[in-house]
Amino acid sequence: APPPRWHNAGIVPDAPKESRMTQVKLTTNRGDIVLELDEEKAPQTVANFVQYVKDGHYDGTIFHRIIDNFMVQGGGFDAKMVQRPTRGAVQNEADNKLTNDKYTVAMARTSDPHSATAQFFINVANNDFLNHSGKNVQGWGYAVFGRVVEGQDVVDGIKVVPTGVRNGMRDVPKDDVVIERAEIVG
Repeated sequence: APPPRWHNAGIVPDAPKESRMTQVKLTTNRGDIVLELDEEKAPQTVANFVQYVKDGHYDGTIFHRIIDNFMVQGGGFDAKMVQRPTRGAVQNEADNKLTNDKYTVAMARTSDPHSATAQFFINVANNDFLNHSGKNVQGWGYAVFGRVVEGQDVVDGIKVVPTGVRNGMRDVPKDDVVIERAEIVG
């Protein structure tokens, strides 16, 4: 006979996975945004993002690329459009089954699938075309690692800020949208 299977009968069950997810609050000049990070499905990406938060990297950066019906991107430049130094790139975890749906947060990158460092974006629409479809340059997609759990209204306000060209970059807000502070809150 097979050995008996032990389980948590009569014992307090494990806490739901959601309660173990790290939360990061972005205090912006437009209001607060709370992100819940999925360490289980994007462990390297979350560890990378959390380290940047702990290092104070995001404090004083701006959302420098805003495109309504697409996304708002930040975490790389200060208000003078000076790029912040970063650590090495993180492995792309876009094959984690998390999708680029409205109010999810994902890592920004160059055309190299494994080039993400500190910049991130919040999807303001369902952007299925950013999802992982294959382990090749065209199909890698953009790694989702969390979602907005508070402050969707703040995100909605940011996505409609008037933009223009600044320092040769398009879609830059005419009035700065500043991440004054990023901190771990749970």
